[in-house]
Amino acid sequence: MLKYQSIASDIQRSIEAGALKPNAKLPTVVELCEAYGVSKITIKRAIDLLTDRGLISSRRGSGTYVKNTTELLEQTGLEPIDALADSGVDSFAFSQSDRAAGFTEEHASLGKKISSVVYDFSIVNPPEDVARHLNIHPEDFTYHHCRVRCLDDEPMVIEYTYMPLDLVPGLKRSQLYLSVYDYLQNTLGLKISSFHRIFRAVPATREEAERLDTRPGIPMLEIAQVGFLDDGTPFEYSVSRYEGTRGEIRDINVL
Repeated sequence: MLKYQSIASDIQRSIEAGALKPNAKLPTVVELCEAYGVSKITIKRAIDLLTDRGLISSRRGSGTYVKNTTELLEQTGLEPIDALADSGVDSFAFSQSDRAAGFTEEHASLGKKISSVVYDFSIVNPPEDVARHLNIHPEDFTYHHCRVRCLDDEPMVIEYTYMPLDLVPGLKRSQLYLSVYDYLQNTLGLKISSFHRIFRAVPATREEAERLDTRPGIPMLEIAQVGFLDDGTPFEYSVSRYEGTRGEIRDINVL
């Protein structure tokens, strides 16, 4: 193991053990150089590696901070929302990504009509597990929406999403028929940084089968994800379920 990898692993262990807590500020590069007896280049490579792993984020003019991902690291994944959980189906992959493109952007080049069917748009208190992932209190308010994304009117994926009300002001039902990520980035000026995701194979419920025009019990790809802004703040918790028999999944950002 190279020196910068060893340093990154040491800092990661501190994060996982709770010695470095979510939102804690890391020592400066100079301080880390002194602590580990290495050059600035080595420390910067270690920091880049931890950033790639989705564990830390840099705030311009402020420093480098631990992201709110302790629960994700302990579980090596995300729990499904209580209302959607199926304890008989295990997760089979975990990933971190810095791609901020959504369903609309990812499929725009296909020349197909992109549309949405919105089944719910409401302001609710989130379930406790969702609140934990969003680093808010269960009595705080979030947007909750459920929608199906379609290509040429063929339903492809159903989404269940929570976003903190205070963080995403002014979101309207009409925006759900377009791109929510476009609203976040171009209207609100938020910078989407990274995502933590877990994948599972799950059977379609009767309601999902009806909304996706398929049959109950058919295997679907479920992706649960927490999205983070560039300052490490979680801005969404979502669960997306893809009808797996309908073409290629071009990317796993679905908003």
